[in-house]
Amino acid sequence: MKAATKNNLQHLGFIIAVLVVVNFVGSKYFERFDLTADKRYTLSKTSLQILAEVKEPLIIDVFLKGQFPGEFRKLQIETQQILEEFKAYNKNITFQFVNPLENEDERDTIMSSFIQRGLTPINVTMDDKGKQTQEVVFPWAIATYQQHSVKVPLLKNLMGATTAEKVVTSVQHLEYAFANAFNTIAKAKEKKVAVIKGNGELRDLQMADFIKQVRENYYIGTFTLDSVAKKPNESLAYLKKYDLAIIAKPTEKFSDEEKLVLDQFVANGGKTLWLVDQVNIEMDSLYNENGSTLAFPFDLNLNDLFFKYGVRINPTLIKDLMATPIALASGDKGSATQYTQYPWFYSPMVYPASKNPIVSNVDGIKFEFANGIDTLKNGIKKTVLLKSSPYSKTVGTPVEVNLNMVTERPEQSEFTGKGNIPVAVLLEGKFHSVYQNRVLPFPEKTFMAEGKNNKMIVISDGDVIRNQLDKNYQPLELGYDKWTNKFYGNKEFLMNCVNYLLDDNGLINIRSKEVSLPILDKEKVYANYTRSQVITVGLPIVVLALFGIVFTFARKRKYAR
Repeated sequence: MKAATKNNLQHLGFIIAVLVVVNFVGSKYFERFDLTADKRYTLSKTSLQILAEVKEPLIIDVFLKGQFPGEFRKLQIETQQILEEFKAYNKNITFQFVNPLENEDERDTIMSSFIQRGLTPINVTMDDKGKQTQEVVFPWAIATYQQHSVKVPLLKNLMGATTAEKVVTSVQHLEYAFANAFNTIAKAKEKKVAVIKGNGELRDLQMADFIKQVRENYYIGTFTLDSVAKKPNESLAYLKKYDLAIIAKPTEKFSDEEKLVLDQFVANGGKTLWLVDQVNIEMDSLYNENGSTLAFPFDLNLNDLFFKYGVRINPTLIKDLMATPIALASGDKGSATQYTQYPWFYSPMVYPASKNPIVSNVDGIKFEFANGIDTLKNGIKKTVLLKSSPYSKTVGTPVEVNLNMVTERPEQSEFTGKGNIPVAVLLEGKFHSVYQNRVLPFPEKTFMAEGKNNKMIVISDGDVIRNQLDKNYQPLELGYDKWTNKFYGNKEFLMNCVNYLLDDNGLINIRSKEVSLPILDKEKVYANYTRSQVITVGLPIVVLALFGIVFTFARKRKYAR
């Protein structure tokens, strides 16, 4: 017995020594191991860099607490696990799950306050073996740092997708959603964005929601090209202070002096986001007695500029069977007026097919009277971000456009082999000036014939950035169509464009993360409910009981001797 006791003490001492060594090493070196096949919980270098900027407590309130169907419980669990991963790398991160509707007496008041803050709830159906109940869910979180707060969307709104499909996409988006929120409130603004004015571009009110969103991460201001006529050199020098210029739906010609200013802004490394129409037509012009208008091309004097950069926006309209609807009044006027939705073939619904992080996991984007883009060979790298559906074609202009087109039912054969027309292109490389080997419109000592390594995005529709207005002329959220009550991915796409053009920390690349998330098939579960219960509940108990019997029998045999 003494030998056995001595042997046990030696084993105990060895185990204690190993534990002490492991704890000492663990206190000096930090490492986490992700055993999932898709590395779901492995944070990117960008996320770790952003976490390093968090020097004070960052508090996250997650409103996913309560009784949810299986899909939302999965989203709840995945959200908790990604937040635990953030917290493991930075102890300043704290989070809690809150049920905002826990107090029934204040339910309506709280719901109203959440909606006013833009935290829109969704209704989900709880189905328990045929018994259905409705529950309100707020798939949002609020991150607070140094008295600044930012909303974090946890559920992506995908048109036509099931709840399970939305959850899978949302889980892929979680790291980006939180990392972007942390970056917004913990990192000081650095980059400057200029909204170009002076050539009939969209008014601020028409792109107010976009401006508001950009302002969360960047400085943004208006730059008017009118000053170029009198002080071109000073205007160019001032524009160079900006990092990105946005040209949104110009309707008036650019002078050669204005073009040179934009051209040299690009040559000096300035990023540009072009949203340009080559055909003059607006939906409002159709709402007349005849319900028709003439679409005709107009010249912005930008063709040679784009040609030099490697693209051409054609004065054509894209007609697409994959179209977004419009709502038209039918019936008697007054209280009996009803609105019916019809597909509008000049308003393509563009679903991103590219794996580029700018459009990865982005919902369908609404275009309106978009033009086709040709890409030209010139040494610049070109990536087609968005293109029309295979069942689309271009229509030459001038052409009459009539609301009666909603009654048309065109044959697919009309569009065969004519679709997949580019409508958004990313250009990357060293851009050559359009004024290379030409007389300059005004003398410029710092003129550069070949620019620095740069990038720009060209979109052949200015209405992509336009938000609608409510009855009080207040801007609605970009991408929301008040007439059909549908939500499109315009806002996310454009913000991704801005982030990609200005991103110097790789935040946009997190969007390309792919996660494989298995979801139970409810119908199969209900069809095999009893067998599922036996397998998931009864079988473990039986296995445990057999193990206990065998273990007890083995001990009796061992010590009976």
